[in-house]
Amino acid sequence: MTKQDAGPRALALRSLAALERDGRYANLEIDARLKHDGADLSPADRGLYTRLVYGVTERRITLDYIIDRCASRPAAEMDAGIRDALRLGLYQLLYMERIPDHAAVSETVDLAKKTGRGGAGMVNAVLRAFLRSGKRVEWPDPAVDPIRALEVRHSIPAALIRVYGTALSASGRTGEGELDALLSALNREPMIGLRVNTLRLTAEEAAEAVGGELSRIAPDIVKISSLTEAARHGIEEGLWFVEDEASRIAAKAVGAEPGETVADTCACPGGKTFSMALDMQNRGEVRAFDLHANKLSLVRKGAERLCLTVVTAEARDARDPDPNLIGKADRVLCDAPCSGFGVIAKKPDLRYKDPSSAERLPGIQREVLRGAAAYVRPGGILVYSTCTLSRAENEDTAEAFLGEHPDFALCEDALLPGGMRAFFPHVDGTDGFFAAKMIRRTE
Repeated sequence: MTKQDAGPRALALRSLAALERDGRYANLEIDARLKHDGADLSPADRGLYTRLVYGVTERRITLDYIIDRCASRPAAEMDAGIRDALRLGLYQLLYMERIPDHAAVSETVDLAKKTGRGGAGMVNAVLRAFLRSGKRVEWPDPAVDPIRALEVRHSIPAALIRVYGTALSASGRTGEGELDALLSALNREPMIGLRVNTLRLTAEEAAEAVGGELSRIAPDIVKISSLTEAARHGIEEGLWFVEDEASRIAAKAVGAEPGETVADTCACPGGKTFSMALDMQNRGEVRAFDLHANKLSLVRKGAERLCLTVVTAEARDARDPDPNLIGKADRVLCDAPCSGFGVIAKKPDLRYKDPSSAERLPGIQREVLRGAAAYVRPGGILVYSTCTLSRAENEDTAEAFLGEHPDFALCEDALLPGGMRAFFPHVDGTDGFFAAKMIRRTE
């Protein structure tokens, strides 16, 4: 492989082809590609490659809409390699201001030539025609079809937009512009949260070390724009670990205190487990369970790196609770498996998942929540959380559980008014998230 063939744009084109061909998750493709083909890339080129793969994936609906209007053939009928080259070129022209237009065009045309599929001329013509138009796009008229207009502008499928609309309504957010603001926020490059190991340093010291800022709603989280060398080093040294603010809020809502017995029923990769152990000042017991035994090493190694000796990890289906712990836990976190529609800013390929494929999840979530509830002692706390924005998976699941379990009631929390709340990126600046806090009655 020549140096040019291993450049960031060439590697991005290969990855885009692999994603569409194999249906692989973008983060796994990026990690594998950088390891095998991109080992010699500079940090800047690694960043460019990553941005191109994630960006083209994220904006695919928008890019194909533009191709359909600029090319003589619809995007869906094109050779896949030529279509990917056009997407790559248009993405740079539309969304990457630091790349000169002439470089975006010439580099993309060169890539198209190397495909050997005879479409370089068309790629050149489409990109240059788009430039001559002043990069003008005739968007769909929202007065004619508001959902289609949102779909094209934000590159989020119509079916998922409707899911978000229902989630907003469930939280009483029905004002004009709410849905558009949410979709915009879901496309914004997210900040990275670092949960500070407060056994070793203060949040202020961590913020100074990485040049970050303290979270407004989770003060032991430091927010940074990218994982710098200092941030990576601190992770390796156990000074902090990556955790979004909303995830931290869910763990904080559990209210774990020193000396207590706490269970995390769907623990991997372990961020909330570690947060609760830190809240307990590493005193007591945190039982981390997960269905996938092969992932438990993430919890064990993470706890060791952070010097959290109270954490134990074991494989167990949350629907089948450990009989030795039933009725004995002071606090339980049930971060249930979900559709993940709240984190598409970090996992852009999730937006193309058909929402109908998640219809079975509420049933599983209710079973998982029932299992988690069995651990809670009278007077103890149960928190149910997800990283999605779906009424069926969030409010409906929590309310169905409460209807079936009169011995549990919603429990007021400073950040969970009324006992449960959905967190929205455009309102809270966090991932899309949901948490419900419940107490087991003593009578």
